[in-house]
Amino acid sequence: MNEHFRSVILQATGASSLMEKEIIQELWSGYGTIIRVNLEGSSHTSVVVKHIQLSTDKNHPRGWNTDIGHQRKLTSYQVETTWYKNYSQKSRARLPNCLAIDAHEDEVLIVLEDLDEAGFSLRKQSVGWKEIDICLKWLAQFHASFLGAEPDGLWEIGTYWHLATRPQELSVLNDKSLKLAAQRIDEKLTGSAYKTFVHGDAKLANFCFSEDGKVAGVDFQYVGGGCGMKDVAYFIGSCLDEQECERLEEKILDSYFGHLHHQLGEQNNDLETEWRALYRVAWADFHRFLKGWSPGHRKINSYSERITNEVIRQL
Repeated sequence: MNEHFRSVILQATGASSLMEKEIIQELWSGYGTIIRVNLEGSSHTSVVVKHIQLSTDKNHPRGWNTDIGHQRKLTSYQVETTWYKNYSQKSRARLPNCLAIDAHEDEVLIVLEDLDEAGFSLRKQSVGWKEIDICLKWLAQFHASFLGAEPDGLWEIGTYWHLATRPQELSVLNDKSLKLAAQRIDEKLTGSAYKTFVHGDAKLANFCFSEDGKVAGVDFQYVGGGCGMKDVAYFIGSCLDEQECERLEEKILDSYFGHLHHQLGEQNNDLETEWRALYRVAWADFHRFLKGWSPGHRKINSYSERITNEVIRQL
């Protein structure tokens, strides 16, 4: 880390000195790192620093090294900085406080509260219903915070798999009926009367758990407008197998909408009716992306195929 960014961290935290403790994660396709930094002389013992490097010499792990992909990534980091500057403090859902944002040449630094230090030190690769319900509550809090808001400076339509940003994946999709229906599926979702901000990458790996049963969310590169069912369907697909996805579908939706109505302070039956009907549409939308991006992916299963075919027949 260069001296400019070190001085930004020291000034933002009031620390007298700092030490890079560990690399938490390499950013996708070589766009930088997420680092835990220990501090001396500050009220913060440590912070998490997202260090983004925006040069074009990248290596996508699945071979999608294109200008389209690079521009999508550049936009995603612009969105994330806008999110932390203008919107994050309005979220009822727990997420890291942003302490500083700085750009220098072709690099960007985002200094964040260390959620481990704040008590959210657990990461889970598998979960039971208790954890699923906690995350559904988080999503409901997030969606309730921004219901009806305009995503100014964010993605107009959130999620990293949105059709308009994935022309290459669509062009190589071998499922002809899904390929033909892709635009109508997208229009069904974007045409919903009730819109909020979606997280856009609400997989299990982006949730941090506490010992006392709470959860916080991270990674806001794909926040934008849309129907909340996109987040719910994607989250469930990230943590349950196909049998559980099917068996628990009604329970999942009942739980989410119970939390959402509580957060809104009223029973919005029109919203629930519209969004419930869009849950499987949202599932089919992600399935479209996945089959074009990685046709052999483990998440492509009989449940996803069946409900996607049902959605196509009903369009």
